[in-house]
Amino acid sequence: MATLSDVAARAGVSVSAVSRVLSDKPGVRVSVATRQRIHDAAKELNYRPNFTARALKSSRTHAVGLVVPGVTNAIFSELMRGVEEEARAKDYMVLIASTERLPEGEESIPRLMGEGRVDGVIVQFGDHLSGDDLRTVTESGLPVISVNAINPGSGGSVRLDDEAGMRLATQHLIELGHTRIGYAGGLPTSESGQRRLAGFREAITSASLAIDPALVTDFGYYPKDGVQALTVMAEAPARPTAVVVANINAAHGVLSEARRLGIRVPEELSIVAMHDTWTAEIAWPPLTCVRMPLYELGRNAMANLWDFINSGTAENRVIADPAPQLIVRESTAPPAH
Repeated sequence: MATLSDVAARAGVSVSAVSRVLSDKPGVRVSVATRQRIHDAAKELNYRPNFTARALKSSRTHAVGLVVPGVTNAIFSELMRGVEEEARAKDYMVLIASTERLPEGEESIPRLMGEGRVDGVIVQFGDHLSGDDLRTVTESGLPVISVNAINPGSGGSVRLDDEAGMRLATQHLIELGHTRIGYAGGLPTSESGQRRLAGFREAITSASLAIDPALVTDFGYYPKDGVQALTVMAEAPARPTAVVVANINAAHGVLSEARRLGIRVPEELSIVAMHDTWTAEIAWPPLTCVRMPLYELGRNAMANLWDFINSGTAENRVIADPAPQLIVRESTAPPAH
């Protein structure tokens, strides 16, 4: 295994210069050419930092925790990729943990992260996490960045422009000619759910259309919640000709319930969902979605956490670049006349 001395010898500089450059210490006075030579030498020798020695010296682990509701959820794959790539650029490791399937009442975050194992934590708060979980994270003393929710403590946050995503999805159906549009949303307690509902309402109001309360639901983001949402809408005096779903996972539930009820998609019911994942492409019919910048969300979360670890301050950031993108597939069409 290559050492700092090996890198220094290859680059023709001192060991201390290599250490300062590779650890990204502020105020390092080396030329651009020398800095590049050091990085090239480290790459050629496949140099890996000794995290244990560094932790002993700096009282840092150079590892961060990423907590998500479920590692098998396709939505989180791009988020995790963004976090990992930004962490790699910052010379950090990422410990990924899931809060799903933990025994009820267990102090999940301490169990997952351990004491002193990480320098900070990025948390995607799932709807099922308790208030005690949230307080455990925000009062832990660690730098904490929340994803898609404002940090209830003194930390920072990153979130998507949910309102813009939902406006885009709803406008697509309006432009197709739909006027009776249902909405399958997140839980009323969900911050992202509230923002997405606001985007839906804005688009409907801007088009001078009416919102039927019987066609607006707030059961959650899981497939079973999508099933429940369409079950309720189908029992309304007049069914919707289209449904906006606030999450792709719930959209699969809407699609399966439409099939069970004998409602043809898109001939009798158009479906458009927030988030574009590989599961949308393999559904039948393939689902029209709004692609959100999840990779950029992950990179910004890690960058925000790194700033917090090093400066003691963090920001609340809205990731609007790139803008939400409509991906049109076979689940949407003009209403039948």
